[in-house]
Amino acid sequence: MDFSLESSQLELRDRAEALTAELMTLEDRCEADRGLDTESLAWAAERIRHHRLNAINMPAQWGGQGLSTFDQVIVQSVLGGLTNALWDLVWRPANALRHCTDAQRERFLLPAILGERRDCFAVTEPDAGSDPSRITSTATRVGGGYRISGEKWFVTTGDVADFLIVLALVQPEGAPTLFLVDKDLPGVSIKRTPRYMHTFVFEHPEFILEDVAIGAECVLGAVGAGYDITKEWFVEERLMIGARCVGAARRALSIATDFARTRVQFDRPIVEHQLVGAMLADSAVDIALMQALVHQVAWEATGRLDRKLLHAKAAMAKLSASEMAGRVVDRCLQVLGGRGYMRDSAVERLYRDIRVDRIWEGTSEIQRIIIAGEIAKRGLTSLLDIAGSASPDAAR
Repeated sequence: MDFSLESSQLELRDRAEALTAELMTLEDRCEADRGLDTESLAWAAERIRHHRLNAINMPAQWGGQGLSTFDQVIVQSVLGGLTNALWDLVWRPANALRHCTDAQRERFLLPAILGERRDCFAVTEPDAGSDPSRITSTATRVGGGYRISGEKWFVTTGDVADFLIVLALVQPEGAPTLFLVDKDLPGVSIKRTPRYMHTFVFEHPEFILEDVAIGAECVLGAVGAGYDITKEWFVEERLMIGARCVGAARRALSIATDFARTRVQFDRPIVEHQLVGAMLADSAVDIALMQALVHQVAWEATGRLDRKLLHAKAAMAKLSASEMAGRVVDRCLQVLGGRGYMRDSAVERLYRDIRVDRIWEGTSEIQRIIIAGEIAKRGLTSLLDIAGSASPDAAR
């Protein structure tokens, strides 16, 4: 096992860093205007294509970049340094779309890979957050199709998406199923767009679906497969959140370190004051540990773990990295003092941006439940060992 980067991966990282530097020029504008204008979005899309970083999670034969999970983590770790979630400009269609039929691929996935259409995942409801089994959205069979009714909350990128991936219960059996729903269909409307603590480039609106008619060809995967496909999506998203948290923490620490080395108080740079130096040291250790864990799980994710164990290990990466980023960015803001508390500070924006990482795609508490469940069912060895290193006779 060797986690040193190959030449192709170093080149990939260089491309990600070049794109990140370009997108950083949009940060102040996005913060001031609570988003970006059409011209800025078009420019960003052109730069993303130029650096060949569109749809990094989709196969090359479909027009994606065909990157492994490990290589995707390399890219996301760099993009994570962007404030205002500008990393979300770099579109990465939901992996659930890999379950598309040939016809669905032509209609939905291929345009999404090219950046001509955008998807959003609609799972959460007013009474169904951490527990998706509480959803009440229904899909009633009518003739050769379905009519979908329900309400969906926190639909990230729903403001710019062209179609929704909707989780609903097929009646009368209540089978959890995913559907591809064009946003411009009659009956689809945005109830409201709440304002949140962060200033993300895109919004998280609430949708109402009222008797929305779709054909049977819009079932994604199979009737009843909705939870399993959604879980696959969660695993990938949790790993990418972990990677972006590492990137956010690294940028914050870089800014705080540069400041601490040049800011003089009591006749010496504040980095030489023990309490400040300790915060920087603790942050460097936190980041190094989380980068190692995220890289390990990403490496294991490429066919080295069964699905259940990967689910638990992705939970470990998401939990630990998101909480690490919270600690590190908080320390960095403290090092910067009043300057760090200003909204024109990248650290202040990161402070608001990364707070949601302990909530979406499964709260920290849900990640702990997943990890504890794995321990209860299969013991510690599988969680603590690196894939392939555990003895088959190891005591649990």
